[in-house]
Amino acid sequence: MKNKSMLISAGIVVSLAVAFGVAISAANDQDKYTLKVPGGLAFSEFRGYETWEVVSASQHGETIAVIVGNPEIISAFKSGIPGNGKPFPDGSKMVKIHYNAKVAQVPGGSLMPVSQHDVDLMVKDSKRFPDGHGWGYGVFEIVPAANTFRVGDTNDKPPQEHDAKCGVECHEAAENRDYVFTQYMQR
Repeated sequence: MKNKSMLISAGIVVSLAVAFGVAISAANDQDKYTLKVPGGLAFSEFRGYETWEVVSASQHGETIAVIVGNPEIISAFKSGIPGNGKPFPDGSKMVKIHYNAKVAQVPGGSLMPVSQHDVDLMVKDSKRFPDGHGWGYGVFEIVPAANTFRVGDTNDKPPQEHDAKCGVECHEAAENRDYVFTQYMQR
């Protein structure tokens, strides 16, 4: 029963986070698609991510993340990649939307999203990103006062360099999963 209740809570959090993300992202549409990581990913390469299918969700401290994927990566996950030992195909994209969260003042006190923190981008493109095992990365932080995005930098937590390799070192730990930590969650 405890597991079922945790799954229901997680489902509610994911649903709210996705809905919350669509609302926030709509406010940021005026300029986010003009941003680009120097020598790397452009936010515009992920246009429409707000409506992509949810791959999974995660929590780290007081942040919640909803991971969404484009149709190519969803299809790859459903075919058994990376568990079957095959790599993700070029064109696979994921977006990890981080939310600042707090414990809701409701029975059960679930951790709920209150504001967007940042957006992490990841694309498989073996020709463009051979130094990243075929993956390119980008981090875009929210500027709360302006309700806009900016390219992540070395002052952020975790610090981000200004190139498409900002996630390479971290993702080395997932080498046996084609450098992808996220697991597709069955419905």
